[in-house]
Amino acid sequence: MEINIRKADKQDMGAVLKLIRELAEFEKEPDAVVINESDLIRDGFGKDPAFHCFVAEVDNKIEGMALVYFRYSTWKGKTVHLEDLIVREEFRGKGLGSALYTQVIKFAKEEKVKRTEWVVLNWNKEAADFYRRSGANVLEDWDTVQMTEQAMHQYLENKGIL
Repeated sequence: MEINIRKADKQDMGAVLKLIRELAEFEKEPDAVVINESDLIRDGFGKDPAFHCFVAEVDNKIEGMALVYFRYSTWKGKTVHLEDLIVREEFRGKGLGSALYTQVIKFAKEEKVKRTEWVVLNWNKEAADFYRRSGANVLEDWDTVQMTEQAMHQYLENKGIL
């Protein structure tokens, strides 16, 4: 099996969206994806792209992807955030995930960032173990904090701003 890793283009966004939905299923949140293919094209391929995406192909078919974007750390400076790395279930364990992961780390090195970071679900032991074996530090004393669009609205409304 020959794996080809490359930078994604606009025409790949339909396949990328399918992978995003597959990841949402895997993460037990099948209804959480609200973006569409047009959003991905607009946000990833405009004048100031919000993200970079790499795809893994087998026999010219996209079977995995990794999506990254830049963040800024007040301690480290410019960093790369790995938002998602997903490989179709039937291709897991065949080297696609590792190849995508390596591409992300290579991209971060080329961009001269001081850190690459991402989150992993605490029940995804296989992924966390892979990351540890690669030299990554899985932080166990930090919690991810998120605020939904509705919660932001409610917060601002409660503050009398809306």
